[in-house]
Amino acid sequence: MSQLPALQKLRKNVHLLMGLTFLLCLLGLLAFAVVELNIWLEDEQQAPVQDIVVSGELTFINDKNIEMLIKRTQPGSFFELDVNQTHQAVEAMPWVYRASVRKRWPSGLEIFVVEQQPSAIWNGDMLLNQYGDAFDARISSADLNSKITLPNLYGPGGSEQTALQGYRNMQSLLETSNLYIVELFLSERFAWNVELNNGIKLNLGRTEFVDRLQRFVDLLPLILQQDRQVDYVDLRYDTGLAVGWKSIEKAA
Repeated sequence: MSQLPALQKLRKNVHLLMGLTFLLCLLGLLAFAVVELNIWLEDEQQAPVQDIVVSGELTFINDKNIEMLIKRTQPGSFFELDVNQTHQAVEAMPWVYRASVRKRWPSGLEIFVVEQQPSAIWNGDMLLNQYGDAFDARISSADLNSKITLPNLYGPGGSEQTALQGYRNMQSLLETSNLYIVELFLSERFAWNVELNNGIKLNLGRTEFVDRLQRFVDLLPLILQQDRQVDYVDLRYDTGLAVGWKSIEKAA
């Protein structure tokens, strides 16, 4: 009878050992499964990004360039792809103004792009978008001829929005006369000078430049009645204007 407690204790220890062994095996299998799953998820061949859909009104951006950018900067699987990094990479493209990126189960990526709308060439080597923000992008002569005609604006750093708004205000006055601004110069002292498509240069000064331009538009028919070609018109007067005529050699 004295051996019974010892036997029960032994059986209890055996059951405990078996339970512990089973638990350790279960934990080992679970850890193995997690490792294998992680390897599978990170394996591009197992879960690649198969479909990249780019949407938005695009003129200067090629969908293929965005796809190549994503595959170059995010070479991993669909599950490993970092949406925030992809978003930053797409928005860093010169012609992208804003972008949104989201995953689409099970292997797709949706990208919506708001493109920069070029409004002017800035200081000969940059572009201004529709909001007067400068961005560094290249635009070919073919694009200018077939898609859009851009004026050349020049001015000191930080005056981009001022120059673009001034251009828009002046161009709205000139449209009734079939004229448009080819080049606009805004000096360090914020004096306005423009050159029109007919070759006439206008000196508008620093203040009341819109009113002065209106004076030019009103007097233009009278000026053009002269049998000489206009070189420049100086409008920096409270009333009236001064006209510079091209020489015979220059006119020819």
